[in-house]
Amino acid sequence: MTIQQELVRHYRWLHRYGCNDAHSGNASVRDGDSFWVTPTGACADTLSPDDLIQCPMHGACGEGASLDAPLHQRVYQRNANAWAVLHSHGPHTVAITLDGADFEPVDFEGQYYFPRVPVVTIPYARYLDEAPERVSEMLEDHRIMVVRGHGVYACGETLNLAYKWTCSLELSARTTLLARQAGTLEGVE
Repeated sequence: MTIQQELVRHYRWLHRYGCNDAHSGNASVRDGDSFWVTPTGACADTLSPDDLIQCPMHGACGEGASLDAPLHQRVYQRNANAWAVLHSHGPHTVAITLDGADFEPVDFEGQYYFPRVPVVTIPYARYLDEAPERVSEMLEDHRIMVVRGHGVYACGETLNLAYKWTCSLELSARTTLLARQAGTLEGVE
């Protein structure tokens, strides 16, 4: 399977398993001195490898690339270990971080992988200008982070790892919300 086919597969999984709607989020994978990214407005159900846009590590991103392509580019520039970047809109994660506070998972897996998930607030009107620096800065030291009210960004040495962090965070957020509803958080360490 080519890296382009892998990228499409992981982007589809983000939709299939509830982390995105059919047309939200974006994804990229590094390919030598460039990277492949989903196009703006991509539909997870119909996206094909031929639809992906190749972008350089430096300079203008390809025409039709996701609006977040400069953000992905900046992550790769700042983090030599990042070979994949996934952006999703997991509803439980977005909901639990709307207060703007960093998220601390209560479940074992969440604490094991990321005991603290940073949350940054970027005004929507300035998102495209500020997000590349703010998000890439967080992803230098963290596997995953959240832009308040917008969504999750994860990077990894592989697409599968970035996907794993994304899914694990969404499950941790869901578990925390359910535990709050059930009133069972007291005594959890």
